Amino acid sequence: MTRIVEKRLSLHKDLANQQQQNNALKSQFTHLQALANIGTTTCMVAHEINNLLTPLTNFAALALNNPDDKPLSEKALQKVVRNCKHASKIMESMLAVANDQTQEKQNSSLITLVENVFNCLCRDFAKDSITVNIQIPDDLTIWAVSVQIQQVLMNLILNARDAMLPRGGVLTIKAGDTIDVVQIEITDTGCGIEPENLKDIFQPFFTTKAKGKSPSQHSGSGLGLLFVKRIIDEHGGCVSVESKPANGTTFKITLPKPH
Repeated sequence: MTRIVEKRLSLHKDLANQQQQNNALKSQFTHLQALANIGTTTCMVAHEINNLLTPLTNFAALALNNPDDKPLSEKALQKVVRNCKHASKIMESMLAVANDQTQEKQNSSLITLVENVFNCLCRDFAKDSITVNIQIPDDLTIWAVSVQIQQVLMNLILNARDAMLPRGGVLTIKAGDTIDVVQIEITDTGCGIEPENLKDIFQPFFTTKAKGKSPSQHSGSGLGLLFVKRIIDEHGGCVSVESKPANGTTFKITLPKPH
């Protein structure tokens, strides 16, 4: 009987020690997860800043290279100032998403958001042999944090452009609505995504863009689509992808309407 009691006490002691170790591991995991979030957030923000620096540099260079054309220089510098303010808002928005902060949503014209993205990119896609086909009703609005949705669109548009380089293709952006949701589709006729990669494309740091192959396969950070998913999730929507190698890719976004 004494041995049974001793064994029971020993088991209780072992169980308490195991529980203590488990709690310590949970605490360490929470701390490490917080550090990982900080690192991921930093990489994400750097990725988005890189997307915005190219058009800003192009506008500034345009002004510097045309000092005698005052109207052109002033117009270019005005765009630099405007885009810098826009970039600041986007960075604040990106950090808010990464830190799970809620931002105020409002009704925004979808066609205006798309046009602003192309203005910000400062790139004539026709020079890359890419035809842009936009099919969005002028009166279609979305209930969203506008700068966040612009960032979603920018990432998907840049990915579509990369997928179609260097041979070109067609980029189609279309949208429509039902009683409850707004549906957006961004389709390219590029290289497509291998079936085994589709399940991983929204994972952090996963990228199909490899170094040293072709202009359409330059090094990627693997963070753009992660941010896309986070932003759409934050809006209560969903994002999915359909793709076949050599047959292009379609990203589908569904956003709820306000009740």
